[in-house]
Amino acid sequence: MNIGIRAHDLPMQSLENLVKDLSYRDLSSVQLALNKSFNFKTEPGFLTPGLANHISSAFRQANIQIAVLGCYVNIIHPDINQRRQALERFKEHLRYVRDFGCSIVGTETGNINADIIYTEENFAEAPFLAMVESIKELVAEAEKFGAIVGIEPGVNHPLHSPKKVSRLLAEVNSNNLQIIFDPVNFLTSDNYLDQNNILQEAIDSWGDRVAVLHAKDFIVEKGNLHFVPLGQGWLDYDHIFEGLVSRKPHMNIIMDEIDQDDIRKSSEFIRKLNSKFL
Repeated sequence: MNIGIRAHDLPMQSLENLVKDLSYRDLSSVQLALNKSFNFKTEPGFLTPGLANHISSAFRQANIQIAVLGCYVNIIHPDINQRRQALERFKEHLRYVRDFGCSIVGTETGNINADIIYTEENFAEAPFLAMVESIKELVAEAEKFGAIVGIEPGVNHPLHSPKKVSRLLAEVNSNNLQIIFDPVNFLTSDNYLDQNNILQEAIDSWGDRVAVLHAKDFIVEKGNLHFVPLGQGWLDYDHIFEGLVSRKPHMNIIMDEIDQDDIRKSSEFIRKLNSKFL
């Protein structure tokens, strides 16, 4: 099993200590966002092959794969100058991602209102078209360097439903665009009882384009959705493993929004699912 975590779900620390921490927890992969795990300012012009090789060598020596190079930027930022800076930063990650021993640079789509976490303004046509324009530019860069743009949908973004993801994949006709699939990202306190239909639509429509699975769990209390450790919530992981993961042997599963004290038990939960369905 290729089980990992987002490195920034652990405390910020040195490269050496991060690798030791991940090894101690028996993790075989990681999603690494440089500016979230290290004291780096990853502005355009920052990355070099030497830095990428230095970091990737440390992980390789510990047999840990960098599954996703995270570059979470707002690709629909309302300030065009800031949007442009975000796109250039992402494109630089695409140019050097292979030097990290990785092929995927991942991001969410961002927010049309930079100061608000959730706004239904994101569901309008204009943000969707702005997102498509940005992703087309990123994918064109990815195609030059044999890299993959990994987009993570979510209910607070223009990609807020399986149908919107299908539309994006139709409008950006390139296999250099793949999906980082977090099933919980499509769920809310209003629709969670219909989760199997929602997730099945995603699997049927674009399951073949899922490159990485993000794993977290949830419950709903007092009308609000809350994250809980894997296996202690209400997500139907049997459905996910039987319908998707069983078709993709050794797919990277990145545990998301996880407390470090829950990593071992959550890893065991994933391993049990793996032995059940694979």
